[in-house]
Amino acid sequence: MVANKSISAVLIFSCTILAGWPLHAQEQPQAPLEDTPKPAGALANPIPLMNAGNQPDQENEPNNGMTPDLTPLTGVQAPTLGTPPVLHSYWVPGIQWSGAIQSNQTPNSGWLMNNYIIGNFSMLKDWSRSQLAINYSGGSFFSPSSAQGNGSYHQLAFLQAFQWSHWSIELLDQFSYLPQTPIGFGGGTDLGVPGAGGPVVPTIPGMSNTYLPNQTIYGGVGSQYTNAVAIQATYNITPRGSVTMSGSYGFINYAESGGVDNDMTSGTIGYNYNLTSKNTIGAYYRFSAYHFSGEPQAYGDHSANFAYGRKITGRIALQIYVGPDFTTSRVSTNGNNLTHGVYSGAYLNYGFKNGGFTVSYSHGIAGGSGVLTGSSTDYLNFSANRKLGRIWKGQINMSYGHNSPIQGSPQPITRSFNTWNAGGGVGRDLGRNVNFGIAYNAVIIDYGLAGCVGAACGANQTLQFITINFQWHTRPFILP
Repeated sequence: MVANKSISAVLIFSCTILAGWPLHAQEQPQAPLEDTPKPAGALANPIPLMNAGNQPDQENEPNNGMTPDLTPLTGVQAPTLGTPPVLHSYWVPGIQWSGAIQSNQTPNSGWLMNNYIIGNFSMLKDWSRSQLAINYSGGSFFSPSSAQGNGSYHQLAFLQAFQWSHWSIELLDQFSYLPQTPIGFGGGTDLGVPGAGGPVVPTIPGMSNTYLPNQTIYGGVGSQYTNAVAIQATYNITPRGSVTMSGSYGFINYAESGGVDNDMTSGTIGYNYNLTSKNTIGAYYRFSAYHFSGEPQAYGDHSANFAYGRKITGRIALQIYVGPDFTTSRVSTNGNNLTHGVYSGAYLNYGFKNGGFTVSYSHGIAGGSGVLTGSSTDYLNFSANRKLGRIWKGQINMSYGHNSPIQGSPQPITRSFNTWNAGGGVGRDLGRNVNFGIAYNAVIIDYGLAGCVGAACGANQTLQFITINFQWHTRPFILP
Protein backbone atom coordinates (compact mmCIF):
# COMPACT_ATOMS: atom_id res chain seq x y z
CA MET A 1 0.00 0.00 0.00
CA VAL A 2 2.81 2.40 0.86
CA ALA A 3 4.53 1.63 -2.43
CA ASN A 4 1.32 2.23 -4.40
CA LYS A 5 0.81 5.60 -2.71
CA SER A 6 4.41 6.59 -3.48
CA ILE A 7 4.03 5.59 -7.12
CA SER A 8 0.81 7.56 -7.49
CA ALA A 9 2.30 10.62 -5.85
CA VAL A 10 5.35 10.56 -8.15
CA LEU A 11 3.24 10.23 -11.30
CA ILE A 12 0.99 13.10 -10.23
CA PHE A 13 4.02 15.23 -9.35
CA SER A 14 5.65 14.57 -12.75
CA CYS A 15 2.51 15.43 -14.69
CA THR A 16 2.01 18.60 -12.66
CA ILE A 17 5.57 19.77 -13.33
CA LEU A 18 5.25 19.17 -17.07
CA ALA A 19 1.82 20.75 -17.35
CA GLY A 20 2.82 23.81 -15.38
CA TRP A 21 6.10 24.56 -17.16
CA PRO A 22 5.82 27.89 -19.05
CA LEU A 23 4.91 27.21 -22.65
CA HIS A 24 6.64 30.30 -23.97
CA ALA A 25 9.92 28.91 -22.66
CA GLN A 26 9.35 25.88 -24.82
CA GLU A 27 8.62 27.83 -27.97
CA GLN A 28 11.42 30.38 -27.79
CA PRO A 29 14.75 29.17 -29.17
CA GLN A 30 17.45 28.98 -26.54
CA ALA A 31 20.42 31.30 -26.92
CA PRO A 32 23.77 29.53 -26.81
CA LEU A 33 25.60 29.64 -23.52
CA GLU A 34 28.44 32.12 -23.52
CA ASP A 35 31.85 30.43 -23.27
CA THR A 36 30.19 27.02 -22.99
CA PRO A 37 32.26 24.28 -24.64
CA LYS A 38 30.59 22.25 -27.29
CA PRO A 39 30.05 18.67 -26.20
CA ALA A 40 32.71 16.18 -27.03
CA GLY A 41 30.00 13.79 -28.20
CA ALA A 42 27.74 11.21 -26.59
CA LEU A 43 28.69 8.02 -24.83
CA ALA A 44 29.26 5.31 -27.38
CA ASN A 45 28.39 2.06 -25.32
CA PRO A 46 26.20 2.09 -23.26
CA ILE A 47 24.57 5.49 -24.88
CA PRO A 48 21.91 7.64 -23.17
CA LEU A 49 19.28 7.69 -25.91
CA MET A 50 17.60 10.76 -24.47
CA ASN A 51 20.72 12.76 -25.38
CA ALA A 52 20.83 11.61 -28.98
CA GLY A 53 18.71 14.51 -30.20
CA ASN A 54 21.78 16.74 -30.01
CA GLN A 55 23.26 15.14 -33.12
CA PRO A 56 24.26 17.51 -35.92
CA ASP A 57 22.13 18.16 -38.97
CA GLN A 58 23.95 15.64 -41.09
CA GLU A 59 22.05 16.20 -44.34
CA ASN A 60 22.74 19.91 -44.55
CA GLU A 61 26.25 19.65 -43.14
CA PRO A 62 27.40 16.02 -42.97
CA ASN A 63 30.35 16.55 -40.63
CA ASN A 64 29.40 19.83 -38.92
CA GLY A 65 33.06 20.20 -37.98
CA MET A 66 33.08 16.79 -36.29
CA THR A 67 36.36 15.06 -35.61
CA PRO A 68 36.59 11.63 -37.28
CA ASP A 69 36.56 8.57 -35.05
CA LEU A 70 40.09 7.18 -34.65
CA THR A 71 39.41 4.05 -32.58
CA PRO A 72 41.41 1.18 -34.12
CA LEU A 73 39.49 -1.63 -35.81
CA THR A 74 41.19 -4.36 -33.76
CA GLY A 75 40.96 -2.51 -30.42
CA VAL A 76 38.70 -2.90 -27.39
CA GLN A 77 36.45 0.12 -28.09
CA ALA A 78 33.25 0.27 -30.11
CA PRO A 79 33.45 2.69 -33.08
CA THR A 80 31.61 6.02 -32.96
CA LEU A 81 30.26 8.51 -35.50
CA GLY A 82 32.90 11.04 -34.48
CA THR A 83 32.93 13.91 -32.00
CA PRO A 84 32.15 17.63 -32.15
CA PRO A 85 35.14 19.93 -31.60
CA VAL A 86 36.29 20.75 -28.07
CA LEU A 87 36.60 24.52 -27.58
CA HIS A 88 37.48 24.50 -23.88
CA SER A 89 38.41 22.22 -21.06
CA TYR A 90 35.65 22.23 -18.45
CA TRP A 91 33.94 20.53 -15.54
CA VAL A 92 30.28 20.54 -14.62
CA PRO A 93 28.43 19.26 -11.51
CA GLY A 94 24.77 18.40 -11.19
CA ILE A 95 22.07 16.64 -9.21
CA GLN A 96 19.46 14.08 -10.18
CA TRP A 97 16.29 12.46 -8.89
CA SER A 98 14.97 9.25 -10.38
CA GLY A 99 11.97 7.16 -9.50
CA ALA A 100 12.39 3.54 -10.58
CA ILE A 101 9.10 1.68 -10.36
CA GLN A 102 9.41 -2.10 -10.67
CA SER A 103 7.07 -5.06 -10.69
CA ASN A 104 7.35 -8.67 -9.54
CA GLN A 105 10.92 -8.47 -8.31
CA THR A 106 10.25 -11.12 -5.68
CA PRO A 107 7.40 -13.63 -5.47
CA ASN A 108 4.11 -11.96 -4.47
CA SER A 109 5.83 -8.60 -3.92
CA GLY A 110 3.73 -6.63 -6.40
CA TRP A 111 5.10 -3.23 -7.35
CA LEU A 112 7.90 -1.46 -5.54
CA MET A 113 9.64 1.86 -6.04
CA ASN A 114 13.19 3.05 -5.50
CA ASN A 115 13.90 6.77 -5.14
CA TYR A 116 17.41 7.76 -6.25
CA ILE A 117 19.10 10.96 -5.03
CA ILE A 118 22.28 11.34 -7.05
CA GLY A 119 25.14 13.75 -7.50
CA ASN A 120 26.64 13.99 -10.99
CA PHE A 121 30.03 15.12 -12.26
CA SER A 122 31.56 15.41 -15.73
CA MET A 123 34.97 16.75 -16.70
CA LEU A 124 36.96 17.12 -19.89
CA LYS A 125 40.57 18.29 -19.77
CA ASP A 126 42.41 18.79 -23.04
CA TRP A 127 46.18 19.11 -23.40
CA SER A 128 48.27 19.34 -26.56
CA ARG A 129 48.98 15.58 -26.63
CA SER A 130 46.52 14.08 -24.16
CA GLN A 131 42.93 14.21 -22.99
CA LEU A 132 41.21 13.24 -19.75
CA ALA A 133 37.45 12.57 -19.60
CA ILE A 134 35.43 11.58 -16.53
CA ASN A 135 31.72 10.92 -16.07
CA TYR A 136 30.57 9.96 -12.58
CA SER A 137 27.23 9.58 -10.83
CA GLY A 138 26.81 8.49 -7.22
CA GLY A 139 24.30 8.65 -4.44
CA SER A 140 21.75 6.66 -2.51
CA PHE A 141 18.38 5.04 -3.05
CA PHE A 142 15.60 4.32 -0.62
CA SER A 143 12.49 2.23 -0.96
CA PRO A 144 9.39 1.81 1.22
CA SER A 145 9.50 -1.89 0.37
CA SER A 146 11.43 -4.27 2.59
CA ALA A 147 12.20 -6.36 -0.52
CA GLN A 148 15.00 -4.00 -1.49
CA GLY A 149 15.38 -1.47 1.31
CA ASN A 150 18.02 1.25 1.11
CA GLY A 151 21.45 1.32 -0.47
CA SER A 152 23.94 3.16 -2.63
CA TYR A 153 24.44 3.65 -6.35
CA HIS A 154 27.64 4.47 -8.28
CA GLN A 155 28.64 4.57 -11.94
CA LEU A 156 31.89 5.76 -13.49
CA ALA A 157 33.32 6.07 -17.00
CA PHE A 158 36.97 7.16 -17.29
CA LEU A 159 39.33 7.78 -20.21
CA GLN A 160 42.91 9.03 -20.28
CA ALA A 161 44.29 9.24 -23.83
CA PHE A 162 47.78 10.14 -25.08
CA GLN A 163 48.76 10.91 -28.67
CA TRP A 164 52.20 11.21 -30.27
CA SER A 165 53.36 11.15 -33.89
CA HIS A 166 53.38 7.33 -34.10
CA TRP A 167 51.93 6.16 -30.79
CA SER A 168 48.52 6.49 -29.14
CA ILE A 169 47.67 5.05 -25.72
CA GLU A 170 44.29 4.86 -23.96
CA LEU A 171 43.49 3.95 -20.37
CA LEU A 172 39.81 3.12 -19.81
CA ASP A 173 37.68 2.17 -16.83
CA GLN A 174 33.94 1.43 -16.56
CA PHE A 175 32.57 0.78 -13.07
CA SER A 176 29.09 0.33 -11.63
CA TYR A 177 27.56 -0.56 -8.27
CA LEU A 178 23.86 -1.19 -8.83
CA PRO A 179 21.06 -2.59 -6.66
CA GLN A 180 20.05 -5.14 -9.33
CA THR A 181 20.96 -6.70 -12.67
CA PRO A 182 21.63 -3.95 -15.28
CA ILE A 183 19.08 -5.41 -17.74
CA GLY A 184 16.17 -2.96 -17.75
CA PHE A 185 17.84 -0.69 -15.19
CA GLY A 186 17.46 3.01 -16.02
CA GLY A 187 15.03 2.27 -18.83
CA GLY A 188 16.77 4.42 -21.45
CA THR A 189 16.94 7.49 -19.17
CA ASP A 190 20.05 9.12 -17.71
CA LEU A 191 19.72 6.92 -14.61
CA GLY A 192 21.42 4.19 -16.61
CA VAL A 193 24.58 6.16 -17.50
CA PRO A 194 27.06 8.25 -15.52
CA GLY A 195 27.69 11.97 -15.85
CA ALA A 196 25.95 15.32 -15.72
CA GLY A 197 23.55 14.51 -18.57
CA GLY A 198 22.64 16.42 -21.70
CA PRO A 199 25.12 17.72 -24.28
CA VAL A 200 27.78 18.50 -21.64
CA VAL A 201 28.66 14.80 -21.23
CA PRO A 202 32.16 14.31 -22.75
CA THR A 203 33.11 11.53 -25.11
CA ILE A 204 34.17 8.23 -23.61
CA PRO A 205 33.98 5.57 -26.35
CA GLY A 206 32.71 2.49 -24.58
CA MET A 207 34.39 -0.90 -24.53
CA SER A 208 32.86 -3.53 -26.80
CA ASN A 209 30.48 -6.01 -25.15
CA THR A 210 32.93 -8.90 -25.54
CA TYR A 211 35.46 -7.12 -23.27
CA LEU A 212 32.91 -6.38 -20.53
CA PRO A 213 31.82 -8.79 -17.76
CA ASN A 214 28.87 -10.63 -19.25
CA GLN A 215 25.40 -9.56 -17.99
CA THR A 216 22.88 -11.03 -20.41
CA ILE A 217 20.95 -13.18 -17.89
CA TYR A 218 18.55 -11.41 -15.54
CA GLY A 219 19.60 -12.33 -12.00
CA GLY A 220 17.08 -10.29 -10.02
CA VAL A 221 17.40 -7.88 -7.11
CA GLY A 222 20.70 -7.70 -5.24
CA SER A 223 23.63 -5.28 -5.14
CA GLN A 224 26.50 -6.08 -7.46
CA TYR A 225 29.86 -4.60 -8.42
CA THR A 226 30.93 -4.59 -12.06
CA ASN A 227 34.21 -3.19 -13.32
CA ALA A 228 36.18 -3.33 -16.56
CA VAL A 229 39.58 -1.68 -17.00
CA ALA A 230 41.73 -1.71 -20.14
CA ILE A 231 44.95 -0.31 -21.54
CA GLN A 232 45.40 -0.05 -25.29
CA ALA A 233 48.37 1.04 -27.40
CA THR A 234 48.48 1.61 -31.16
CA TYR A 235 51.65 2.14 -33.20
CA ASN A 236 51.44 3.56 -36.74
CA ILE A 237 53.92 1.60 -38.86
CA THR A 238 53.03 3.31 -42.14
CA PRO A 239 50.43 5.94 -43.15
CA ARG A 240 48.03 3.05 -43.85
CA GLY A 241 49.07 0.33 -41.42
CA SER A 242 49.15 0.11 -37.62
CA VAL A 243 49.50 -2.44 -34.83
CA THR A 244 47.17 -2.42 -31.80
CA MET A 245 47.87 -4.18 -28.50
CA SER A 246 45.50 -4.25 -25.54
CA GLY A 247 45.00 -5.84 -22.15
CA SER A 248 41.83 -5.77 -20.06
CA TYR A 249 40.46 -7.09 -16.80
CA GLY A 250 36.85 -7.23 -15.64
CA PHE A 251 34.85 -8.75 -12.81
CA ILE A 252 31.36 -9.14 -11.36
CA ASN A 253 31.00 -9.50 -7.57
CA TYR A 254 27.69 -9.94 -5.74
CA ALA A 255 27.08 -8.34 -2.34
CA GLU A 256 24.39 -10.91 -1.48
CA SER A 257 24.66 -14.68 -1.78
CA GLY A 258 23.26 -16.45 -4.84
CA GLY A 259 25.37 -15.07 -7.68
CA VAL A 260 28.59 -16.63 -8.99
CA ASP A 261 31.45 -14.10 -8.70
CA ASN A 262 33.61 -14.23 -11.80
CA ASP A 263 36.40 -12.36 -13.56
CA MET A 264 37.91 -12.27 -17.03
CA THR A 265 41.35 -11.25 -18.30
CA SER A 266 41.88 -10.57 -22.01
CA GLY A 267 44.83 -9.73 -24.24
CA THR A 268 44.81 -8.91 -27.95
CA ILE A 269 47.26 -8.03 -30.69
CA GLY A 270 46.08 -6.97 -34.13
CA TYR A 271 47.02 -5.32 -37.39
CA ASN A 272 44.90 -2.59 -39.05
CA TYR A 273 45.19 -1.57 -42.70
CA ASN A 274 43.33 1.36 -44.27
CA LEU A 275 42.16 0.40 -47.76
CA THR A 276 40.69 3.89 -48.24
CA SER A 277 39.83 6.81 -46.00
CA LYS A 278 36.54 5.05 -45.18
CA ASN A 279 37.34 1.31 -45.30
CA THR A 280 39.67 -0.69 -43.05
CA ILE A 281 40.53 -4.37 -42.77
CA GLY A 282 42.36 -6.11 -39.96
CA ALA A 283 43.35 -9.34 -38.29
CA TYR A 284 43.90 -10.03 -34.60
CA TYR A 285 44.52 -12.74 -32.04
CA ARG A 286 42.73 -12.68 -28.71
CA PHE A 287 43.14 -14.73 -25.54
CA SER A 288 40.67 -14.58 -22.62
CA ALA A 289 40.79 -16.36 -19.26
CA TYR A 290 37.69 -16.85 -17.07
CA HIS A 291 37.76 -17.68 -13.34
CA PHE A 292 34.99 -18.21 -10.79
CA SER A 293 35.27 -17.55 -7.07
CA GLY A 294 35.21 -20.76 -5.03
CA GLU A 295 34.87 -22.94 -8.13
CA PRO A 296 37.50 -25.32 -9.55
CA GLN A 297 36.46 -24.54 -13.12
CA ALA A 298 38.36 -22.09 -15.32
CA TYR A 299 38.51 -21.49 -19.07
CA GLY A 300 41.06 -20.28 -21.58
CA ASP A 301 39.62 -19.01 -24.85
CA HIS A 302 41.70 -18.45 -28.01
CA SER A 303 40.43 -16.86 -31.22
CA ALA A 304 42.01 -15.63 -34.47
CA ASN A 305 39.79 -13.13 -36.27
CA PHE A 306 39.47 -11.20 -39.47
CA ALA A 307 37.75 -7.81 -39.27
CA TYR A 308 36.29 -5.17 -41.57
CA GLY A 309 35.30 -1.62 -40.72
CA ARG A 310 33.72 1.31 -42.51
CA LYS A 311 33.42 4.86 -41.14
CA ILE A 312 31.82 8.00 -42.55
CA THR A 313 31.99 10.79 -40.01
CA GLY A 314 28.56 11.71 -38.72
CA ARG A 315 26.87 9.00 -40.78
CA ILE A 316 28.08 5.44 -40.26
CA ALA A 317 30.38 3.37 -38.06
CA LEU A 318 30.50 -0.33 -38.97
CA GLN A 319 32.58 -3.18 -37.56
CA ILE A 320 32.40 -6.88 -38.49
CA TYR A 321 34.66 -9.68 -37.20
CA VAL A 322 34.72 -13.49 -37.43
CA GLY A 323 37.18 -16.31 -36.81
CA PRO A 324 37.75 -19.77 -35.31
CA ASP A 325 37.55 -20.16 -31.54
CA PHE A 326 39.18 -22.75 -29.27
CA THR A 327 38.27 -23.14 -25.58
CA THR A 328 40.18 -25.14 -22.96
CA SER A 329 38.46 -26.21 -19.72
CA ARG A 330 40.22 -26.98 -16.45
CA VAL A 331 37.48 -29.53 -15.65
CA SER A 332 35.53 -31.56 -18.24
CA THR A 333 32.91 -34.34 -18.16
CA ASN A 334 34.25 -36.49 -20.99
CA GLY A 335 38.03 -36.14 -20.65
CA ASN A 336 38.16 -33.74 -23.61
CA ASN A 337 39.33 -30.37 -22.33
CA LEU A 338 39.31 -28.71 -25.76
CA THR A 339 36.23 -27.53 -27.67
CA HIS A 340 36.04 -25.42 -30.80
CA GLY A 341 33.56 -23.04 -32.37
CA VAL A 342 33.24 -19.62 -33.96
CA TYR A 343 33.88 -16.19 -32.46
CA SER A 344 31.94 -13.53 -34.39
CA GLY A 345 30.12 -10.24 -34.12
CA ALA A 346 29.00 -7.04 -35.81
CA TYR A 347 28.34 -3.46 -34.73
CA LEU A 348 26.59 -0.71 -36.70
CA ASN A 349 26.01 2.87 -35.60
CA TYR A 350 24.06 4.84 -38.21
CA GLY A 351 23.08 8.49 -38.01
CA PHE A 352 20.50 10.38 -40.03
CA LYS A 353 18.78 13.74 -39.81
CA ASN A 354 17.21 14.15 -36.34
CA GLY A 355 18.13 10.68 -35.13
CA GLY A 356 19.92 7.41 -35.62
CA PHE A 357 20.11 3.78 -34.59
CA THR A 358 22.61 1.24 -33.27
CA VAL A 359 22.52 -2.53 -33.72
CA SER A 360 25.06 -5.07 -32.49
CA TYR A 361 25.47 -8.84 -32.33
CA SER A 362 28.10 -11.04 -30.67
CA HIS A 363 28.67 -14.77 -30.35
CA GLY A 364 31.33 -16.42 -28.23
CA ILE A 365 32.41 -17.55 -24.77
CA ALA A 366 31.38 -15.41 -21.78
CA GLY A 367 31.49 -15.48 -17.98
CA GLY A 368 27.95 -16.73 -17.41
CA SER A 369 26.32 -13.58 -15.95
CA GLY A 370 26.65 -14.79 -12.35
CA VAL A 371 24.37 -17.78 -13.02
CA LEU A 372 26.53 -20.21 -15.03
CA THR A 373 30.21 -20.97 -14.54
CA GLY A 374 30.96 -19.92 -18.10
CA SER A 375 28.57 -19.85 -21.04
CA SER A 376 28.27 -19.89 -24.80
CA THR A 377 26.49 -16.61 -25.49
CA ASP A 378 24.57 -14.98 -28.32
CA TYR A 379 23.62 -11.36 -27.69
CA LEU A 380 21.63 -9.06 -30.00
CA ASN A 381 20.94 -5.42 -29.19
CA PHE A 382 19.05 -2.68 -31.07
CA SER A 383 18.30 0.92 -30.13
CA ALA A 384 16.97 3.90 -32.08
CA ASN A 385 16.28 7.54 -31.33
CA ARG A 386 14.61 10.45 -33.09
CA LYS A 387 13.60 14.03 -32.41
CA LEU A 388 9.82 14.37 -32.07
CA GLY A 389 9.28 17.96 -33.13
CA ARG A 390 11.27 20.83 -31.64
CA ILE A 391 11.06 19.84 -28.00
CA TRP A 392 10.59 16.13 -27.43
CA LYS A 393 12.93 13.25 -28.18
CA GLY A 394 11.97 9.59 -28.34
CA GLN A 395 13.80 6.27 -28.18
CA ILE A 396 13.16 2.56 -28.40
CA ASN A 397 15.39 -0.33 -27.36
CA MET A 398 15.33 -4.11 -27.72
CA SER A 399 17.77 -6.86 -26.79
CA TYR A 400 17.95 -10.64 -26.67
CA GLY A 401 20.46 -12.83 -24.86
CA HIS A 402 20.82 -16.61 -25.16
CA ASN A 403 23.20 -18.40 -22.77
CA SER A 404 23.92 -22.11 -22.55
CA PRO A 405 26.57 -24.13 -20.67
CA ILE A 406 29.86 -24.64 -22.46
CA GLN A 407 29.99 -28.04 -24.17
CA GLY A 408 31.68 -30.72 -22.08
CA SER A 409 31.79 -28.55 -18.97
CA PRO A 410 30.30 -29.86 -15.70
CA GLN A 411 27.84 -27.34 -14.26
CA PRO A 412 25.17 -27.56 -11.55
CA ILE A 413 22.75 -25.89 -14.00
CA THR A 414 22.46 -27.50 -17.42
CA ARG A 415 19.61 -25.60 -19.04
CA SER A 416 19.75 -22.65 -21.45
CA PHE A 417 18.68 -19.11 -20.55
CA ASN A 418 16.77 -16.70 -22.78
CA THR A 419 16.29 -13.06 -21.80
CA TRP A 420 14.40 -10.45 -23.82
CA ASN A 421 14.28 -6.73 -23.04
CA ALA A 422 12.13 -4.19 -24.89
CA GLY A 423 11.02 -0.66 -24.14
CA GLY A 424 10.93 2.97 -25.10
CA GLY A 425 10.55 6.44 -23.73
CA VAL A 426 10.46 10.17 -24.33
CA GLY A 427 12.41 13.10 -22.96
CA ARG A 428 12.76 16.85 -23.25
CA ASP A 429 14.76 19.78 -21.95
CA LEU A 430 13.14 21.98 -19.31
CA GLY A 431 15.15 25.13 -19.89
CA ARG A 432 18.89 25.23 -20.41
CA ASN A 433 20.12 23.07 -17.57
CA VAL A 434 17.27 20.69 -16.74
CA ASN A 435 16.12 17.60 -18.60
CA PHE A 436 13.26 15.20 -18.02
CA GLY A 437 12.79 11.64 -19.19
CA ILE A 438 10.27 8.87 -18.71
CA ALA A 439 10.62 5.35 -20.08
CA TYR A 440 9.09 1.88 -19.88
CA ASN A 441 10.92 -1.44 -20.16
CA ALA A 442 9.75 -5.03 -20.03
CA VAL A 443 12.15 -7.89 -19.31
CA ILE A 444 10.93 -11.35 -20.31
CA ILE A 445 12.85 -14.23 -18.80
CA ASP A 446 12.48 -17.78 -20.05
CA TYR A 447 14.49 -20.23 -17.96
CA GLY A 448 12.20 -21.47 -15.20
CA LEU A 449 12.51 -21.55 -11.45
CA ALA A 450 14.68 -24.68 -11.40
CA GLY A 451 17.38 -23.02 -13.49
CA CYS A 452 17.52 -19.65 -11.74
CA VAL A 453 19.63 -18.64 -8.73
CA GLY A 454 18.59 -15.01 -8.15
CA ALA A 455 16.19 -13.81 -5.46
CA ALA A 456 13.58 -12.75 -8.01
CA CYS A 457 13.65 -15.77 -10.27
CA GLY A 458 10.55 -17.52 -11.49
CA ALA A 459 9.26 -19.48 -14.45
CA ASN A 460 8.69 -17.42 -17.59
CA GLN A 461 8.36 -14.10 -15.79
CA THR A 462 7.70 -10.70 -17.31
CA LEU A 463 9.23 -7.90 -15.25
CA GLN A 464 8.17 -4.31 -15.81
CA PHE A 465 10.13 -1.10 -15.17
CA ILE A 466 8.93 2.51 -15.30
CA THR A 467 11.67 5.11 -14.82
CA ILE A 468 11.06 8.83 -14.24
CA ASN A 469 14.12 11.03 -14.29
CA PHE A 470 14.81 14.73 -13.55
CA GLN A 471 18.38 15.97 -13.95
CA TRP A 472 19.88 19.42 -13.38
CA HIS A 473 23.42 20.64 -13.96
CA THR A 474 25.18 23.98 -13.66
CA ARG A 475 26.76 25.84 -16.50
CA PRO A 476 30.14 24.32 -17.38
CA PHE A 477 33.07 25.84 -15.47
CA ILE A 478 36.01 26.52 -17.80
CA LEU A 479 39.36 24.94 -16.86
CA PRO A 480 42.67 26.59 -17.72
